Order: sequence, then structure tokens, then C-alpha cells
Amino acid sequence: MKFGIAVFPSKKLQDLANSYRKRYDPHYSLIPPHLTLKNPFEASEEEINEIAQKLSETAKKTRPFTLRAYKISSFQPVNNVIYFKVDATPELLQLHEELHTEDLGGKPEYAFVPHITIAQKLSNDEHSDVYGSLRMAGVDHEETVDRFHLLYQLENGSWTVYETYRLGGAEV
Repeated sequence: MKFGIAVFPSKKLQDLANSYRKRYDPHYSLIPPHLTLKNPFEASEEEINEIAQKLSETAKKTRPFTLRAYKISSFQPVNNVIYFKVDATPELLQLHEELHTEDLGGKPEYAFVPHITIAQKLSNDEHSDVYGSLRMAGVDHEETVDRFHLLYQLENGSWTVYETYRLGGAEV
């Protein structure tokens, strides 16, 4: 089964992201707006039970942190993804690091760029037009994050919560 780990922001930030995603993100219906902490990975039922225990331990020793989306940016020329750039706070970076230890699958494939995707799979011309207008609109949002989620992928390609972990406290 395929799993991933993410933070879902507040409804306010999700609504803002979705106002763009419904037009510019083909994954709009598969998963709510999110900040990916660990990219999709395969795990068996047995393995996920061990991983879930490690995630619980990680959550208990991680303090809630501030998520601040402060500008609209793009991964171009690598790919045509447009996103809300999220401040890489020490707490967020530490949590990301904790989720990429040897016993949780090792180092990530890419450098960690905290973000919430709002547009992807655009043609070069579309990307240029959309990015130009969204950059002018901008984003300035701050909230406290007190949990993260272990997700799994359903047969139809959509993602759903497998387990939720409260930071600095017990599981929900």
C-alpha cells in the first residue's frame, strides 16, 4: 500500500489554495491542500504498524510550530508547479528531518522546500500566464500547526487519513 505524511493547514488557507487548485491542479479532487512532509512510499501492513509507532514517538517530542505562507513561487524550470511558499522554521525542518531517519526510509529524494501546491501540470505558456497573475495576488497567512497525518492512497488514486498525530501530546 502507498503511504505519505502531510500537514493539512486550516480551512481558511485550504479555501484560498482551493480557489486556485480547482482551476490549475488536476489533483484537486484527490487530496486537500497540504504541506508534504514525506513523499509517497510503499509499506506493508506489518511495516506500517512499526512506522506508526515511530511517528507517534516523533510527534510526542515535536512542539507545535508556526506555518507561515508568505509568497507565491514556482519550481520552474524544473517543473511547472506553482505553490504557496512556506517559511522553513527550525521546528518544521526538525520534524522533516525526524521523518527521514534510516528507520523511516532514509534521506529524501529532493531537498525540502516547504510549500503548498496550488497549480501543476501546466504547459509552459499556461505556467507563465498563471504564475504572473498569481504572484501579483500574493499570499500572507500564519497559523499554528499542532498535528500531522499519515495518509494512504485508495484504489481510485485519492488520499485519506490513516492516522493523526498531535504534536507535543497524545494521538487524537
